[in-house]
Amino acid sequence: MPADGPSPPRRRPRLRLLTLAELVGIAALVIAGLGWWDGHHEHQQQDADRAAARSAQATEAKRANLRDTFLLTGSVDSDRIRLASARSDQVIQTQTVIFPTAVRSGVIETTGNPRIDRGWFEDGVKKAGRTPKGDAEARLPVGIVTTYVEAGETRTDRSIYQIGYTAHRRLLLGRKLELDGLSLARRGVAGDLQAAVDAAWDRAS
Repeated sequence: MPADGPSPPRRRPRLRLLTLAELVGIAALVIAGLGWWDGHHEHQQQDADRAAARSAQATEAKRANLRDTFLLTGSVDSDRIRLASARSDQVIQTQTVIFPTAVRSGVIETTGNPRIDRGWFEDGVKKAGRTPKGDAEARLPVGIVTTYVEAGETRTDRSIYQIGYTAHRRLLLGRKLELDGLSLARRGVAGDLQAAVDAAWDRAS
């Protein structure tokens, strides 16, 4: 048997120094990685900036559209509907009210007192056979050309609205129309507004 003796000392692994070429390669990889990260981050930032710009443009377009929008509101006052702009900075000057030809021929002009009187169309509606039965509500299309002032400029709006009305029976006096209100049907009508109102009347028959 071999004699027991002290074990030979273990040799430590020798550390190998990287060559210059390897150091250059590692540095190139690090630089490439940093460049990719910077480029990726910059691309994300550009996408975010473009999205923010599109959102800002859309918001401004909506604001501009609201600035250019004219809308009438109607409040029932006994036998008439009082008209007013939905915006306080738009001042109505004149209006031309156009009813379906089957209801009333010719237009009605108003100045400084925007309104729709029941007497302007009640007889025509009855003669045309459009008096609603029972508690049913009927609608009458009406074209309104409004001249108004906004921000010092005179502008014109051409729209079709719907007059809501019902009819109630009176003892010995027949049925009487009752006004319910006004709603927008179509904004910015180009061309012949009378023809557009007549077409809306025909579709409702």
